[in-house]
Amino acid sequence: QLHLVQSGGGLVHPGGSLRLSCTASELRLNYYAIGWFRRSPGKEREGVSCISPSDGTSRYADSVKGRFTISRDNAKNAVYLQINSAEPADTGEYFCGRPTYRGRPCVLGANAYDFWGQGTQVTVSS
Repeated sequence: QLHLVQSGGGLVHPGGSLRLSCTASELRLNYYAIGWFRRSPGKEREGVSCISPSDGTSRYADSVKGRFTISRDNAKNAVYLQINSAEPADTGEYFCGRPTYRGRPCVLGANAYDFWGQGTQVTVSS
């Protein structure tokens, strides 16, 4: 199984920071677009950020622009989502995903992704 494995998450106070990690042991993530999605209570799954494989172009949902940063560490075969200035609305379960095919630019639509991490909970609360 070509799993994505997530780490990070937890409880953070409003205004605080947190970093989520997405790694894989059986394939090179740098060949693939990687997206981060979240599912918040009472809301549809939302694409929050993604990063393309070739030029590293990143995209962000309007709700997280200026606060979230997606990045790659190819040496560690990891993609990170840095959450800064966390808001209660950021609360939810976060998933990283990758498409079947390598080389494609990233999009924020979940339908473009076929393999998912196990999910990690982020709770923003005082």
